[in-house]
Parts: sequence; C-alpha cells; structure tokens
Amino acid sequence: MIPPTSRFRRAASVGQGVAVIALLGWGFWQGITAMTAPEAQERIRQTFSFQSLLKGETAAAVNHAMAHNLPVDPLFRATGGVLRWKIFGSAGPQVRAGCDDWLFLTEELRPWPDAAAHQATRVAALRRAAAKLAEQQIQLLVAVVPDKARVYSEELCGAPWSTQSQARYDGFVAALQEAGLRHVSLLPALRDAKANGPVFYRTDTHWSQAGAATAAEAIAPMVRQMGIEPAERFRTTAEATESNGPGDLLRLMSLDKVPDWLRPTPDRQHKETTEAEQPVESGGGGLLDETPAPPVTLIGSSYSVNANFHGQLQQALGVTTGNFAQAGGGFFRAASDYFAGEAFRETPPKLVVWEIPERVIGQPIEPAEQRFLDRW
Repeated sequence: MIPPTSRFRRAASVGQGVAVIALLGWGFWQGITAMTAPEAQERIRQTFSFQSLLKGETAAAVNHAMAHNLPVDPLFRATGGVLRWKIFGSAGPQVRAGCDDWLFLTEELRPWPDAAAHQATRVAALRRAAAKLAEQQIQLLVAVVPDKARVYSEELCGAPWSTQSQARYDGFVAALQEAGLRHVSLLPALRDAKANGPVFYRTDTHWSQAGAATAAEAIAPMVRQMGIEPAERFRTTAEATESNGPGDLLRLMSLDKVPDWLRPTPDRQHKETTEAEQPVESGGGGLLDETPAPPVTLIGSSYSVNANFHGQLQQALGVTTGNFAQAGGGFFRAASDYFAGEAFRETPPKLVVWEIPERVIGQPIEPAEQRFLDRW
C-alpha cells in the first residue's frame, strides 16, 4: 500500500516545480535577449559559414554574446562594485581611490615595460611627421596633457604612484624640446587654475570644463606665434540645469548606474556648448569656395572630445577648428585616420594641433600603431 501524501508535501512539490519552471523560463529569456542584441547578431552573422562552424568561430561568437549581453550582467556587476566599494573601500583593478572621493585611473600610476624606448619611438615619429607636414606648408603643434594624478597628486592619499610615472611628464617635454618640436606644456596653466576650482573631474579621468577652457587659453598664444590670427568670434553658453559630469571612472567601477549613496559622489556641472557668433563668410568663387577649409585641425584623444575643449579652443583661437579627435584615440588612432583621410587630402589646414595625454607616451606599441609609425 502506498502511503498517503500530505497536502503540505504536495503543495511543496508543486511550488518547487513552479520555481524550477520559472527559473528555466528566466534563464531562457536571458539567453534569447543576449542572442538578439544587435551587436551579438552582427558578430554571429559574420560566422555564418560551414568553415566558421568547423573552426569553432560560431560557437565563440555565441559564447561572447552570452558572456557580454545578458540583461542580468549589469546588475551583477553593479552589485559587485557596491560590495567592493562599501565593504573593502576598493575601486577595482582599473581605478585607484584617493582622498574625499577623488578617483584616479590605474593606467596613469603604473609603470610600463620599456617605456623609455616606446617614448623615443613615438617622439621620433612626431619629428618625421612635422618634417613631412612642413613640406606641405603645414605646421605641427603638440599639446601635452598632464595626468590627473600629476595635477592632483595631493589627493592620491597613499594610492601607489610609480617612480616611472612621476618622472614621465618632464621626460616627455624634454624629449620634444630636444627633437625641436613646437609644443605647449599644459601643466603650469592647469596647476595655477585649480586654485579657482577643479580643473579635472573627481570621478572622471578627464579635465573639467574649467580645465578644458584653461588648456585652450594656454594653447592660443603659441598658435598666434605660429601665424594664425583671430578671424571669428565664438560664444560659450551653459545649460541652466545642473547635471552629473561624465564619470568614466564610476563606470569602470561598475557604479555608474547605482544610487549616489552607494558610490563616490558624482561631479556636477552646467554643460557648456560653443558656437560661432557669425557664420564664416564665403570665399566668393565657385562651389568649392563656399566653405573655406578650417585653418586649424585638432587631433588627439578623448580630452579633445570631452568637456567642450574643442569649442573652447575655437573661442580662444578665434578661428574655426576642425575636430578629428577620437575617444580612446590614445597617441595614434585619430592621427592615423585623419592623415589617411579625404579631409586632409582635399582641405589641408595651416596648422595641426596634436593633443597627446602623457600617460600614453610610454605604453607598449601595438601592431596597428607600429604600422602607422612606419608610414612616417
């Protein structure tokens, strides 16, 4: 005889079954959502061949989608970031925490193998680039952006700062001087200006809007010495509503989407934009004369993309400036694309301002960069 089952045990069994079905359904939804994300679809579509299937490329694309596109992944990352910050006071492997919610990019603080050789290779390429540009009557001006850790070293509060990193800025500027390259050191201006307010964001690796304006004003006198005179007027305006600053270091800590009480307090700003007060007058001829080529081109990294630096530079120079900088551009990416592109071939400027963050100058040279360096 089969013993009777209590209604409580039956209810528990039904509940377990429902939980298992719900869990399986949730997992199925997570997988489907990850697989149907546009970036995942594009990656998988590129492996739609029998050869790719045999080589495991299709499976690798599916695994990548499941590892990077699960809807629950941001929640897990944010939870880990909060626990790491609140319990251990750690900012994670890519960020170092200083005093009073000041955050610094680990990349600025660490040493790099063969840094002196990498710097020498890049400076030699800059010298060759300047010579080739001069053959086309184009001048080159290098703008050296100091690390946030250098400008605010007093806020590191014990965060490890390698001897190599501490000596890097002066070594780079001295190398530019020795190579005979026209350059602007932005460090003195930024150090002086910080007495009037933050010139870098606390929770972002880049300069603030005030820092960007300071850098632009420091570059302008050198540009005028190189023969570029003001010809236009620009006006910078700020939004009435205050908003959070960019906070890329919070993102690296996986704290960009959590409440403020669970993370370092975000920076606040009135976002600025700069516009020409009057349109540039036409050259007066045919179709190609209707839009004169900008006399100045800006290339560089995310420093030239963020905090309205491009707008402030145009206002400080008094001339329209083409901006071909790239976020994540490092030393070479923006330069590589610009010098190989149609804009440079068809409408070359009189002056190229090449903005270079000091932290990239000694980093290892990847194959794509080496190909760029070999072109000069």
